[in-house]
Parts: sequence; structure tokens; C-alpha cells
Amino acid sequence: MFRGVQIVPPNTKIRFMAMHKVNFAISLAMIIGAIVLVAVKGLNYGIDFKGGILLEARMDGPADLAALRGSLDQLGLGEVALQTFGGDDHVLIRIEEQQGGDAGQQQAVARIREAMGPSTHFERVEVVGPQVSDELFWSGMYALGASILAIVVYIWFRFEWQFGVAAVLSEVHDIAATVGLFALLGMEFNLTSIAALLTLAGYSINDTVVVFDRVRENLRKYKSMPMRQLIDMSVNQTLSRTTMTSATALLALLALYIFGGEVLRGFSLAMIWGVLIGTYSSIFVGSALLLYMNVRPSTVTGEVAVGKQP
Repeated sequence: MFRGVQIVPPNTKIRFMAMHKVNFAISLAMIIGAIVLVAVKGLNYGIDFKGGILLEARMDGPADLAALRGSLDQLGLGEVALQTFGGDDHVLIRIEEQQGGDAGQQQAVARIREAMGPSTHFERVEVVGPQVSDELFWSGMYALGASILAIVVYIWFRFEWQFGVAAVLSEVHDIAATVGLFALLGMEFNLTSIAALLTLAGYSINDTVVVFDRVRENLRKYKSMPMRQLIDMSVNQTLSRTTMTSATALLALLALYIFGGEVLRGFSLAMIWGVLIGTYSSIFVGSALLLYMNVRPSTVTGEVAVGKQP
């Protein structure tokens, strides 16, 4: 009889908690590295957040970026960034914000159109002013903060406060590591990136809730079992579900990365990394943090908590 694919063998007994301090060190290194990268190298803010002009142009043949850059530099518009976009005949042009308000931006667009000639077809033109870009940035940050706060409230009501603290720390770990990836690779950080972070937060907490639910269930069933052993058992029991969910999500995201085009490439790459780091944190970080939250059988039964820290 066909039983289906099993990524994780049944009755797996991996001792995850035996290496939790090493995993904490790895996670701490990732978070510190992300902070250093953002502070030193900074994020490559897209036009959504820093303002300016974005044009997507289609050429009649393969684009000569060196020649285009030379002709556009002569216009005196400041910093001009060029890159192929989806194919050799598509070019993405980014220009810093011009002086003179909206009229200045429109004048710059007209000069670019004239410099590139009538054979160039402009498929997209976006102009974002400094006030709008600033509002978009802070709106994105507020949305991210609100999502984390909503997760805190949900976990607090769904579980006990100790689980909520562990879940939030795990979420911060995942988001910080993903932002560090943007800084490391110089990927454009825009509203799509905020959407990727929000999606990642929801995905990661889903995995964490599954593990926490099994931990709480086992706390009620095995009241005399040592906490390390109980968490190991809980993680192993949910390991098959966690890996299968991550594997199916990665298949969809890989397809999106390969076939989704340049517009979705940054989003899909961030999500691929987010699924990997979210799975890692659910198994190695979130559950291990419960060791330091004084979670005991009495924690989930309403009795007074007793016992030593691990």
C-alpha cells in the first residue's frame, strides 16, 4: 500500500536541545552581522523609499548599457543607475530626485525620452517625491510593527506569556536575518520587501505555533518528564509536518524566482531565505527559548510553577 513520501522517518529522536547553545551562538552571530551590515553598508532603498524617477524601457535589440550610460550622464541629472530587466532588450533606469518639484521630474523624464530616441519604447514611468517616499517608508515600518504586536497578542491569548515571549524573539530573529540578507546582497529594499517581511512573519509564526501547541500538549501528558527531553520529543513529533510544509513552500517560491520575472525576483529570494530561516528558528530557536522561560507542567495547568532553570 502506498504511504506517500516521508522526508523525516517515523519515531525520529534527534536531540535538538543538546546543541541549543551552539544554535543560539549562530543566531546571535546572524543578528549582530545583520545590524553591522545595515549600519555600515546600509540598505539599497528603492524609489518607493528614497524618491526619484524609475523608467522601464524596451529597446529594438540588445541594450548597450555603456553607451546608454554615456548619453544619460551628459544630461547632468545626477546619479543614474542602469540594469537589464528580464531580458537583454529591457532596461531599468533609476535617476535621483530632481530639483524643481513635479515640473523638474517631468522635465527630466522628457529629456531622457529625447536622449534615448524614438526607437525606445517606455513601458513604465514612475515618479515618487520625497514626502511620498517618506510616508511610504514609515507606513511600511508601522505595518511591520503592527504585525509583530498582533502576533504577541495572539500568542498571549492562545498560549501562556512565556510562549509569547519566545515566539516574538523568534520572529525578531527571522526578520533581522532577512533584513541582513538585503544589506549583504545589496538587494533593493522597497514596498515589495516589506510585503515579503510581513509574509515571512506570518509563515514563521505558523510553524512556531505548531511546535508550541505540541509542547503544551505534552506538558499536560508527561508532567514528570525533564523539560529538555519533552521539547526534543515535541519537536521530533512535529518535524515531519514542519519540513513538508517548508519543502512545498520552497517549490512554489523557486518557481516564482525562476519564472516570475525581475519584478518579483527580490520578493521571491527574500521569501526563500525567510522560509529557510523560519524553519530553522521554529526548530532550533523558538522551542529552545522555552528552556529559559521557566515553562513547567504547572505553567499550563494553572498551578504554581516550580523547578530549576535548565
